[in-house]
Amino acid sequence: MSPTPASPSPDFDSTDSIDLRDLFARLARGLAPTLGLAALGLVVAVVLFLATSPFVTVTTSCRVNFAFDGFSKGEYPDHTKFQPDDLRAADVVVAALKRLNLDASEETQSKIRTALSVEGIIPPYIVKERDRLRTLSQVAQAPFLPDEYLITLTLPRKFALSGRQRELLLNEIVTAFRAKFLRTYGALPLAFGDVKETLQDADLSDFEFVLTTELENIYAYLNQQVERAKAFRSPTTNMSFSDLLKQAELFNQIDLNETLGNIRLNNLSRDRRATILKMDFVLKTLGDKERLALEEEKTTREFLGKAEEHAHDQNYLFGVKSQVTRPRTEAPLVDQGLVDSLLANDTYSAMLRKALDASLAVKRIQAEEARIQERRKEMETAMREDTSDQSTLIQKAEASLKVTESAYDRLVGNIRKTHADFAAQQFNDAVRLSMEAKTPGKFFSLALYGVFGAFLGTAAGMGLSLLGICIGERKQA
Repeated sequence: MSPTPASPSPDFDSTDSIDLRDLFARLARGLAPTLGLAALGLVVAVVLFLATSPFVTVTTSCRVNFAFDGFSKGEYPDHTKFQPDDLRAADVVVAALKRLNLDASEETQSKIRTALSVEGIIPPYIVKERDRLRTLSQVAQAPFLPDEYLITLTLPRKFALSGRQRELLLNEIVTAFRAKFLRTYGALPLAFGDVKETLQDADLSDFEFVLTTELENIYAYLNQQVERAKAFRSPTTNMSFSDLLKQAELFNQIDLNETLGNIRLNNLSRDRRATILKMDFVLKTLGDKERLALEEEKTTREFLGKAEEHAHDQNYLFGVKSQVTRPRTEAPLVDQGLVDSLLANDTYSAMLRKALDASLAVKRIQAEEARIQERRKEMETAMREDTSDQSTLIQKAEASLKVTESAYDRLVGNIRKTHADFAAQQFNDAVRLSMEAKTPGKFFSLALYGVFGAFLGTAAGMGLSLLGICIGERKQA
């Protein structure tokens, strides 16, 4: 057999081939000009950076994390709406500037608040997951509330704050906001346990109202805390909120009842006639409130009656039944009768609650009126029949008040210490820095400019060398 002839090799054009040796030779011949252009680009970039540096803005950034009750719903612990821009509130910025002993003028505050920005950090997997769910269904997704935010301070480099001061300022802004948060939601109200100042200029007849109201506030607070933190025990007082509630009950039964009972039994007052005048004014005020409350109760009951009549007149059961007996299809059905019945039931329930609240308000006012009228009658009787000197009884009552005051101070002191430990535990990580403030250094930016300039010079030199243009050499014949 004759050998199979070899297939002819394809023809290559000489222009399609690249001679790497020639390219490297050209680059080698233009090495010196290339290095010169690289050095020139480096110098030009450095000079350009130094010339424009005062006018270039510098960004200082940090990260802050939020974690407290209600944050997942976009609310503060008191159910008010959470706003990330609260971090750049005027009082927070002023507090941070004063802590660092910096200029806190209105002009500086305005510039800093304008330069501050707060942006939520959304993890990439959240974005991917929501995109996937959005493509699978047409159901609108609930808005995502990030728990970590990026705070940036963008100011010109020539601004009267160094890089370190800007970092400290951002950290202090977060610290000031955290202190404000703890004062608002972690500390007891300023008026809590401040009965002594109220009673300094008060008459003995006013002690019953003031101390009783204060004890009711203490009971309400302790009952609320017992529900919120049943297992909490303070490391400072070694007491739980249940223990404090028992201590408040003992204070009421032993100390408070004895003092108030002595004042009430003897109708003690430094000026009984002035006391009766105050009671008359209180009765007049309560009478005005009672008339308004009765009108509100009457109006509410009229609307309640109309809502009840409307609910009975409409046959909503047929609306529900029509939806049940109707043949089901692919599309969801919403029966108008069912919607009307739900609206009518909600309206009736709302009006019923309003009517109940109005009736209770009237009963409370009437009960207070009856109490003050009875107290007024007793004071009038004592003023007519009792002609003895009350100075001795008043001195005994004041001595008993001092004992009551000491017991009250112990109770309030234990409540404050226990609440402070509870707030420290509950809001320890409510607002915290997840990344300290950082500012890019000037030398780092200068190095970036230099590298970029040198790169441009090197690229220009290599390009000229590849084109056969050699700077500083005569072209050979």
